[in-house]
Amino acid sequence: MNARTKKRHKVGRLVRMHADKMEDIDRSTAGDIVALFGIECASGDTFAAQDYNVAMTSMFVPKPVISLSVKPKDNKMLDNMSKALARFMREDPTFRTTVDEESGETLIAGMGELHLDVYVERMKREYNSEVETGAPRVAYRECISQRADFLYTHKKQTGGSGQYAKVGGYIEPIANSDEFEFVDEVRGGAIPREYIPACEKGFASALAKGDLIAAPVLGVRVVLNDGQSHAVDSSDLAFQIAARSAFREAYPKARPVILEPIMKLAVEGPSDFQGAYIKVIMQRRGVIIGSTDMDGFSQVEAEVPMAETFGFATDLRSCSQGKAEFTLEFSKYAPVPGEIQKTLIEEFQASSASKRR
Repeated sequence: MNARTKKRHKVGRLVRMHADKMEDIDRSTAGDIVALFGIECASGDTFAAQDYNVAMTSMFVPKPVISLSVKPKDNKMLDNMSKALARFMREDPTFRTTVDEESGETLIAGMGELHLDVYVERMKREYNSEVETGAPRVAYRECISQRADFLYTHKKQTGGSGQYAKVGGYIEPIANSDEFEFVDEVRGGAIPREYIPACEKGFASALAKGDLIAAPVLGVRVVLNDGQSHAVDSSDLAFQIAARSAFREAYPKARPVILEPIMKLAVEGPSDFQGAYIKVIMQRRGVIIGSTDMDGFSQVEAEVPMAETFGFATDLRSCSQGKAEFTLEFSKYAPVPGEIQKTLIEEFQASSASKRR
C-alpha cells in the first residue's frame, strides 16, 4: 500500500538494479536497491504491507534558485510537453513548473543551469517535444535591514455597513532566518481576538511581493501591539486589508535590500590549472573558501552568486583543456552589491512599464 495515497498495488515483478542490467528476484531485504514495475508513485513515497501504517521521513527539498520560460516550437507538441513536465515533477521534487500570471508563460525551475538543460533535452528525446527556452532568471528575494513602525487605518464607507480597521506595531528583520514571524502583543482588547488571525494572514500575504522587484520577502518579524475596531464596520476582510496596507507603508522605511542565491562551488582538476580556476571564479564575483593539492590534483572551493554561474562550464572547459569538473550546490541568500541592486530595480521598472503599455 502507498502510505501517501492509501492505494493498494499488486507487485507483479521485483528486480535488483545493477549498473547496466536488472536481475529478477523473489524477495528483498534491508539495504537492497530494487525496482517495481507498473506502479503509480512520486519521489518520497513509502510502500508497506497493508497492516503497517508507516512512512519514511521526507527528504529535504531545497527551493529552486533558477527558472526558464519554455514554449513548444509547434502547438502540436504542447500536449507532449505537458505530459513530460507532469512526469518530471513526480520524479524530481526539486523540479517545479508554474505558469506566470502576468505573461502566461510556462516556467520551469530547478537547482541550476545544467539541471534544467537535462530536462529540456529529455523532453526532446523521450517525448518528441522540442521547446524554445527564454533567458535564465535567478530567483531573487527581498528582505528588510532595519526596524520600521506602522500605524494604519483602513476606512471605507459605501452606504450601509462599511469597512474599518486600525493596526499599529512594527516590522523588523530576523537574524539568520528566512521565515516569517508574527507576534501578537495587543493588550486590553484594542483589537478583538477574533480579528488577530486576519491580521496575521494580511501581513503574510503582503510578503509575496516586495516593492523593489516584486520578489518574495524573507526573514521578517511583524509585531502587532495596537489597533482599533468598530462594532459594526470591522471585519476579517477589513483587518486583512489594513495589515497589507500597513506593511506596504512600513516596508520602504525598513531599508529593503535585494537578496541573491549564493552557490557553493567545488572545482576539481589538474593542479597545473589551479591559477586558471581561481581566476575564472574571481571574475564571477566568487569568494575562495579554500583549496587543496594532492598528487598533482587540485580542488578549489568557493561561493559564487547564482547569477554569475551561467556559462561557467564553458569557461572552465576552456581554461583547463577540458580536464576539470565542478559541482554546484545552493548555499544561502545574501545581499547583492549596491550597483547591481540599482540595475535590477531599473530593469524591473522598465519591464513593468512596457507591460503596462
